[in-house]
Amino acid sequence: MNASKIIGIVGCGTMGTGIAIVAARAGFKTRIYDLKPEPLENARKQAAAFLKKSVERGRLAAGEDALIMSKFLTTTDAKEFADCDLVIEAVFEDLKIKHSIFKQLNDICPAHTIFASNTSTISITEIAGGSGRADRFVGMHFCLPAQLMKLVEMSPGMNTSDATFEAAWILCEALGQKPVRTRDTPGFILNYFLIPFNNDVINLIDQGVADAANIDLAVKTALGYPLGPLELLDMVGMDTQLLLCDAMHGLTNEPRAACPPLVKRMIGAGRLGRKTGQGFHTYDNNKIFGA
Repeated sequence: MNASKIIGIVGCGTMGTGIAIVAARAGFKTRIYDLKPEPLENARKQAAAFLKKSVERGRLAAGEDALIMSKFLTTTDAKEFADCDLVIEAVFEDLKIKHSIFKQLNDICPAHTIFASNTSTISITEIAGGSGRADRFVGMHFCLPAQLMKLVEMSPGMNTSDATFEAAWILCEALGQKPVRTRDTPGFILNYFLIPFNNDVINLIDQGVADAANIDLAVKTALGYPLGPLELLDMVGMDTQLLLCDAMHGLTNEPRAACPPLVKRMIGAGRLGRKTGQGFHTYDNNKIFGA
């Protein structure tokens, strides 16, 4: 690994914070950007709590958490990304917002900087088309929770150069992750299956077939999943699930990808999941998963 490489993360929500933990833990100087200081401070607190718990569980040596946090840098000034070698965008699924972010970064970052999107549904080629450097753009979809899951779906756009994809792949492995190559298609591998599956589970709840605790228990016990689908949905957030469904359904017209009515009712009730303390399950803190 080239420890001199600097990685930038745009967005400090659940995914952005997790990816930043991965990068800093792998030894990279990591800059995480958001518009306001409050969510950045929350991201630092969540990362510190997760790493402290990792020390307590023997996954990190004593004092290693402080060293990692010294590489976990936050900023509200996108101009600080001028020294980044790889920038990973991890904001919500909105093509116009993503284009706006990359247009700004294209004027800031040097020519060698690789741009990547953590999108799970939107076309990499479409996002890259508004980036100003479509040849140096790649999809890097980290699995949730990124700080625990190793898989990254790597997707080249139509104009991604071979050199860019190879360099991004090497960086992904240097992060300690396991990349898999996918085509630039809606949902790639995981969400092609997962979005319809999760919607089916939500509809089971709405139909009164079983409650969240029993559905999660059934799936974990019988199918061997480490996390129940409703626990995962609470981590994703109902607001994000709505965006995922709208993007996937808009691209594929797959009926099972359409957002279930229950999701919209939960959003209206403020039951977004872990971020609000109430979703399909109830939570008494907003710590990042694993802390």
